[in-house]
Amino acid sequence: MSVTTSLTRMWLTRSVRPFLFKNEYDQLLPLADCENPGLYVHIPFCESICSFCPYCKVLYSKDLCDRYLDALLREIHLVGGQLQERKRVTSLYFGGGTPALAAGRLKEIIDTLGLYFDITEGIGVELHPGNVTVPVLQTLKDAGVTKISIGIQSFQKKYQSVLGRSAVDAAAIAQALAAVEFETVSMDFIFALPSQTFVDLKTDIDTAFSHGANHVAIYPLIDFTFTASKVPPMPKNEKRALLDAITRYCTDRGYQRSSIWTFSSQAQAGYSSMTRDNFLGFGCSATTLLKDQFKINTFSVEDYCRRVDDGKLPTSLTIRFTRRQRMVYYLFWSAYSTRVSAADFEAFFGVPLKKMYGLELAAAKRLGFVTEQDGVYCMTLKGAFYYHYYENFYTLSYIDKMWGIMRTQAFPCRIEL
Repeated sequence: MSVTTSLTRMWLTRSVRPFLFKNEYDQLLPLADCENPGLYVHIPFCESICSFCPYCKVLYSKDLCDRYLDALLREIHLVGGQLQERKRVTSLYFGGGTPALAAGRLKEIIDTLGLYFDITEGIGVELHPGNVTVPVLQTLKDAGVTKISIGIQSFQKKYQSVLGRSAVDAAAIAQALAAVEFETVSMDFIFALPSQTFVDLKTDIDTAFSHGANHVAIYPLIDFTFTASKVPPMPKNEKRALLDAITRYCTDRGYQRSSIWTFSSQAQAGYSSMTRDNFLGFGCSATTLLKDQFKINTFSVEDYCRRVDDGKLPTSLTIRFTRRQRMVYYLFWSAYSTRVSAADFEAFFGVPLKKMYGLELAAAKRLGFVTEQDGVYCMTLKGAFYYHYYENFYTLSYIDKMWGIMRTQAFPCRIEL
């Protein structure tokens, strides 16, 4: 465990208690306390496994995929059936894996969720570049999808080789996107690759916006210990210079920064399943964040199906937050959007933000990490980099350990972080 993250956790939670995840679940969820949540559905199937990808995924088999989707529908009924009336939710995102491998059944899933939830801000689906064809896009649009995110990673052959990805036909993608339009077309890229320069990353971003994207996401390469990736990380100083340079380039061109790593060319374009006060997750490895607890479904496809077939929710681990722990979680993911609203914090917790974290906010302002206007704290370039830098510590200290265990144990007894 990183000393940095441990000390930060103890200071911000005002406690030496670790984050404790236990092998326990609740068949009935406190959904009444969960206001305007987002929805997430995990489809773990891929036609090939990328070495750098840490997410829960397995090789595609039609029979296994259909059995999994049948179980997924049952999980939705188990949760949705607890509601007294349809619940208003913000958005629905499908991630993976490669959700488009199940494109023909996404409408069935969306319609089932629609029995219980009123989705108000659109439906998003992640796509592999090879999925971006007119027939697939039309199937998604007919199902009600309004946003897509294409995992390009890089348009450049030298980085496709490093990442073990095949060549991307940018012209074919642009042609398909022109034929079937969506509210948001996001393209994902990895930054901080070996020897990657500002020109390399700028070229990818320019190519994206000129080939049908109105939103880009630039995610850092993180060296998870359990992946097979051998790509070396970029040194800290080079990474900061690259992030600062590309941020200035995007803002100078008038692109709107909607999170640490995302920029859009149109005001309405947005793609993020993360910045939600509460969310409900369906499928293996999906997470659920409620008012005072956080739950993670088993990573095992087989155990997921068996558990749901037995009429039980597939929760593998649950943490029941202390109040301070929940505040830290709230602030961490709110800050991902590069801004934190004191009014929103107080509305959620019933206590002023400055009363709980006035010292930390004053220090952040003095160090040049944030500015404040009308109770909204906005990250500076310096603050955004150090958020990224700390998020890297957090990922390797917490998520890497947890996911590493859950990849090999369907239902661990407990995990302390």
